[in-house]
Amino acid sequence: MNRTQAFALGLRSVMPLLVGVGPFGVIYGVVALQSGIPPLAAMAMSSIVFAGSAQLLLAQLVGAGAPLLLTAGAVGLVNLRHALYSASVAPILAHLPRRWKILLAYLLTDEAYAAAIPHLLGGNATRSPDAHWILFGSGLGLWAGWQVSTLAGVLIGTQLPANLGLDFALPLTFIAIVVPMINSRVLLAAAAAAGGMAVALAALPYKLGLFIAALAGLVVGAALTRKAK
Repeated sequence: MNRTQAFALGLRSVMPLLVGVGPFGVIYGVVALQSGIPPLAAMAMSSIVFAGSAQLLLAQLVGAGAPLLLTAGAVGLVNLRHALYSASVAPILAHLPRRWKILLAYLLTDEAYAAAIPHLLGGNATRSPDAHWILFGSGLGLWAGWQVSTLAGVLIGTQLPANLGLDFALPLTFIAIVVPMINSRVLLAAAAAAGGMAVALAALPYKLGLFIAALAGLVVGAALTRKAK
């Protein structure tokens, strides 16, 4: 497999996921504006941060007037899962120069990882020196789709009333992303713990309930994984 074939494979693999990413990006753009984030800053966040769930959480926390330290901690905790993604692809990417590792780290998201990892861990890809082009293709395809959908949300958001609440759509989006990924008892227990804690602590200010719920899910998942060993 040469680099052109690998890139095309990654790009094709991520395309079906853009059906869900598109509405997700639109919602983020609208929520960002309703939270008081300027349009240019909302677009810059999609280009620089490039992390949908973290961006949505950040927009909500900004809208709620949360302290900077709490906002940074919550966003960092939500993004901890990317360390696991990185660890799983590290052996395949170990031979790459640092500039490639930095670029792929930036492009590594839930959907890009999900699209690329079956090909990276199976077949002849693991033995190909161009296997990283699969991840590059899926990541770049997702990046482009996210920028376009965010721009659509920003443009739509300027035409909507400021008091139009769209928060109801966010849980639906996350449910659609999370549920297909729950394929073991450990993941189910972690999701149940996080979900239950989020509901129980929903009344806490500054979205603290989400922060604690994410931490509870991580603790439960880690504990059950260690017990299984």
